[in-house]
Amino acid sequence: MAPIVPTLRYERVHWREGRSRIAGVDEVGVAPTCGPVVAAAVIMRPDCKRIPGVRDSKTLSAAQRERLAAIIRRRAVAVGVGAASVAEIDRLNIYHATHLAMRRAIERLGAWDHVLVDGLRIRGFEDEVGPYTAIVDGDARCYSIACASVVAKVVRDRLMTRLAVRHPGYGWEHNAGYATAEHRLAIRELGLTAFHRRSFPTIQAQRSDRKSVV
Repeated sequence: MAPIVPTLRYERVHWREGRSRIAGVDEVGVAPTCGPVVAAAVIMRPDCKRIPGVRDSKTLSAAQRERLAAIIRRRAVAVGVGAASVAEIDRLNIYHATHLAMRRAIERLGAWDHVLVDGLRIRGFEDEVGPYTAIVDGDARCYSIACASVVAKVVRDRLMTRLAVRHPGYGWEHNAGYATAEHRLAIRELGLTAFHRRSFPTIQAQRSDRKSVV
């Protein structure tokens, strides 16, 4: 089945009403057992032409994402990136930490008129960012959110690749911190690092009898 191509129909509703700074927001890194959660917010010009190939970042290869992220940054009116650390994930839980990363990304835009966010409605989110629209499968259906998903994925993957140099053996350079068989085996053999999310059940199961590394 061919991947869904995101459209600008959500943005056009606001552009027609004079709101020009429409921010698409998405996050990556909710499911991995280590590393931060990263969000991006992207504002594209009103009535812009879609960049060919932009779609949900999960349907793209790493090379495609890298190429598209550079084009998105050149063409965007504004791009904001925010993250929540492992310590914040463990303290707040992944749900609240994800929304913290989103708010940080939005705040780095400088100004915005309306936010389009991937997923379901978020309690209290409007109090923090103002009017917003939650779009289920927004990274596949909404162009600005798809752009944000590409930028966020590239930023986080680069970070995990750098962390992999400091902590070799876990395969973060290609598994991005997900609990692959290779990653789980490395945890058993090498122990936990400071970048593992100790609040996650997968990690908790291995804490009692495994050392931690720094």
